[in-house]
Amino acid sequence: MLANDQESLVDTGRIYVKAGDGGNGAVSFRREKYIPYGGPDGGDGGSGGHVFLRASNSRNTLYEFKHKRKFMAQDGENGGGSNMAGRKGRDLVILVPVGTIAYDAETGETLADLNRPGETVVLTRGGKGGRGNARFTSSTNQAPKASENGEPGEELYVRLELKILADVALIGFPNVGKSTLISVVSNARPKIANYHFTTLSPNLGVVMATEFLGYIVADVPGLIKGAHQGVGLGHSFLRHIERCKILVHLLDIAQTEERDFVQDYFDIRYELEFYRAELLEKPEIVVGNKSDLLTPDMLNERVRLFKEKTGKEILPISAATSKGVDDLKRLVWNVIGDSESFLNRLKVEEDLPLPVVEAIVYTAPEPENFKVEKDSRGRFVVFGPAVDFYFRKIKAQKFRDRFIMDKLEKGGLTNKLKNAGIEEGDTVVIDDREYVFRE
Repeated sequence: MLANDQESLVDTGRIYVKAGDGGNGAVSFRREKYIPYGGPDGGDGGSGGHVFLRASNSRNTLYEFKHKRKFMAQDGENGGGSNMAGRKGRDLVILVPVGTIAYDAETGETLADLNRPGETVVLTRGGKGGRGNARFTSSTNQAPKASENGEPGEELYVRLELKILADVALIGFPNVGKSTLISVVSNARPKIANYHFTTLSPNLGVVMATEFLGYIVADVPGLIKGAHQGVGLGHSFLRHIERCKILVHLLDIAQTEERDFVQDYFDIRYELEFYRAELLEKPEIVVGNKSDLLTPDMLNERVRLFKEKTGKEILPISAATSKGVDDLKRLVWNVIGDSESFLNRLKVEEDLPLPVVEAIVYTAPEPENFKVEKDSRGRFVVFGPAVDFYFRKIKAQKFRDRFIMDKLEKGGLTNKLKNAGIEEGDTVVIDDREYVFRE
């Protein structure tokens, strides 16, 4: 996670997606009198499932992709006898937050920019199913014993990027424990030390409230007096919290810096008011950190004193020991989860129809699209797109090699071997298989 400015969070993920492979066509014959082999009735294989990316309001972070990185649609079923076609593989829909941009992780090409709920794009297409032998009958071949393998589905590494605003602004004077607290409640890992000056840039982290929903916390640079006039980081800090939904105001209730924690509260509220009075209307949770440094009696007295002077409750916690941190997370989620923007996120678009996408079909190369070269062992190696395609594509019960050789012969196999200097009895290598050349 990276901050590209002080108003947004870049949440990222990298995933591998694989569409389903097409099912293989079947080689089958029905039993029927006076018809060779009973008549071919091998059905086609089903197409593989596609992989889609869909923007959904039911997600608001990419956190789940830190744990699950591989997504594969279902393969198509193989064809069967009696002209039974295989079933199409189930499509896979990956839900991401609105505002997600998908890139080809290897080339950097933008694949999708999903700005509307329900917007859906296909990432990888499933392979088309192979044809069964019933599709190969002709006037000269009434009982074909060959069929096709299904096409492989597309695969891709995808980088996901989401730019979102922080939901929670963690505010307070320098050295009150903001960096420690955000490291405890979220996946952020800021540098932590007993500095007497402020952090120079926001630390941002994701806090998961449910399996898929959470909120973004920004530990923004600490305030000092005069911030509303631009002193210190001033406006850059205050501008950031304008767009947050809730303020978590952290105070040093143990007064380890020898400052009055109640006066600290009033000083920061003063800066907010004079920068923009509307900031005071935001929901606020006041937190007293470093409570572990006080005795129970001292802590109770300071909680009572704060209520007396401000009229507000303060939640004692210890970020260092995690005491009270879970209570704070629940309080924040009670506010965030009930907000209008989060209620809108619960509208799920999973039932929308998917775009119609054709299965991927790899075009057969021209039969002559191969080469012959003599290797160091004196063998004649036949290689090229036509060889790769036919050995992958053709499936047969018997005579598969002969079937493929006939295809290559149409591309001039014998002539190319002779032009390379082959003689009777020499070895020919095709797809790692060795053959003996005979005129």
